[in-house]
Amino acid sequence: MSKYGVAIIGCGNIAGPYADDLRTYEEIALLGVTDVDAARAKAFAEKYSIKAYENLDALLADPQVQIVVNLTSHFAHHEVNTKALNAGKHVFSEKPMAVETAEALAQVELAKAKGLRLACAPFTLMGEAQQTAWKYIRDGKLGPVRVAYAEVNWGRIEAWHPAPGPFYEVGALFDVGVYPLTILTSMFGPVKRVSSYGTLLYPNRITKEGVPFSIRTPDWVVTVLETESEAVIRLTTDFYVSNQTSRQTGIEFHGDAGSLFLESWHDFDCKVHYAEFGKSFQEIPHIRTASRGVPRGRGTYELVRAIIENRPHRFSGEHAWHVVDILNSAVTSMEENRPVDVTSRFDVPTPMEWAD
Repeated sequence: MSKYGVAIIGCGNIAGPYADDLRTYEEIALLGVTDVDAARAKAFAEKYSIKAYENLDALLADPQVQIVVNLTSHFAHHEVNTKALNAGKHVFSEKPMAVETAEALAQVELAKAKGLRLACAPFTLMGEAQQTAWKYIRDGKLGPVRVAYAEVNWGRIEAWHPAPGPFYEVGALFDVGVYPLTILTSMFGPVKRVSSYGTLLYPNRITKEGVPFSIRTPDWVVTVLETESEAVIRLTTDFYVSNQTSRQTGIEFHGDAGSLFLESWHDFDCKVHYAEFGKSFQEIPHIRTASRGVPRGRGTYELVRAIIENRPHRFSGEHAWHVVDILNSAVTSMEENRPVDVTSRFDVPTPMEWAD
């Protein structure tokens, strides 16, 4: 079997989990890595017995690299993805694909013009728990789903991350709100209207090293989204309350005939609970044995399999563009104190073959 050459751009916190999982797929050959910190890239490459490219241009010039996995910071995603596409590489990008809607659309159009694949995290809908929840909804066990509550209480980044600045600059909505947004738009289709409110709860913070810093982007945001399928979503995102201390976690789905609770929009092996209308929640089994946590390479593997099978890949650039459009529409809604129409559209993904 021929392998697809994959290289990683960016050696931050998640690069290790990506590399660990990418090496488990026989269709993927992890070739190398680059980072703005050459010493960090060299140490990473030595750990995984792969090549440390001198810089991004050197990585993109390697004809053996067919797919790049972009793990750079949020604000670098657009520039790096664009360079990779212009170099003739397929791209799997960490989320969000861009911070501006026009930039996300430009990537989609460039990939199409070049005949290349563009995919983007998050891909947690591939999880066994998430697919189980989606199947219950598709099978009509909830009846028409009229409302969903998605909770993203992601805590204080400085409590665990050595460089929290970029997370606070982009904000919780852009950083982690994309997880339930991608799941919910997959299930219920595009969002057509957004109303959002945000505020700064805790502007003055201290890093793990004891260095004070201040934030300006809202660290608590609540957003109401109206979907084309008429389901209404309430999404709460924050960088203040921890999911370890809040009972408001995961996603709740409520329909005419019943309700479903997905304990996590993140972990593949989280519990799923179902209740017929008027009855209590009961845990339901996963469709198949669940993978632990989040296998980080799974999204890239989905892209590779789609190329091999000559089919559309899930977590497409068009879908990621729609999510970025939602995020920026929410910002406009907060700034102008009004509902905002969302005009972008995408083709919803298919369920996993084993969950259909």
